[in-house]
Amino acid sequence: MLPAYNAAQTVAQTVREIPGDLVDEIILVDDASQDDTVEVAESLGIRHVIRHDRNRGYGANQKTCYRKALALDADIVIMLHPDYQYTPMLLPAMASLVASGLFPVVLGSRILGGGAISGGMPVYKYLANRALTLFQNLCTGAKLSEYHTGYRAFSAEVLQALNLDGNSDDFIFDNQMLAQIIHRGYPIGEITCPTRYFEEASSINLARSVVYGLGVVGVSLQHLGSRLGLIRPTLFQ
Repeated sequence: MLPAYNAAQTVAQTVREIPGDLVDEIILVDDASQDDTVEVAESLGIRHVIRHDRNRGYGANQKTCYRKALALDADIVIMLHPDYQYTPMLLPAMASLVASGLFPVVLGSRILGGGAISGGMPVYKYLANRALTLFQNLCTGAKLSEYHTGYRAFSAEVLQALNLDGNSDDFIFDNQMLAQIIHRGYPIGEITCPTRYFEEASSINLARSVVYGLGVVGVSLQHLGSRLGLIRPTLFQ
């Protein structure tokens, strides 16, 4: 599945590297882009192209993606950003880890291989990633290398078990989803993912990054409070 926003310049390159013998269906949800993302996607022969009538947010985009994937009776759903920041060449490995039953959730980690900075990740984003991940691991009891990757594979069982519609429509959706997965005790696998940062790749600005970071702290504290039996957040109900 491809949650898209202003991805006209990169979606073709992304789709051409998706292994056709592995992927049964490609779903692209366009969050009211201001460019020709939908037209390019349709020209590539993508069968399932959905366009939001207005910009609803990154989390809302994913909700539409997951609903459509489950409606198509998908067994494994992989989220890949169409901005070509993550390589589609890892799709077989991620799908295999889920299909084998080893992990119902697999993340493509930009941190594991140590190439985030050399791949162009801004230093301030790298440092924020490391600091937030440390804090999240302390709060959740997990040991992930990063929580902030947009490259994720899920079994249908996991997606059906989570109350995704109750989560935010904004960027914090990703972290709420992972917190719910950890809370439910699903094991999470990670695989090294090369990093590409370039002008056309999507990225949120500093102000949105600060809001996102504060949201991450809030979700983590909710998880910690729940672990300690102090609170019962609606996030985990």
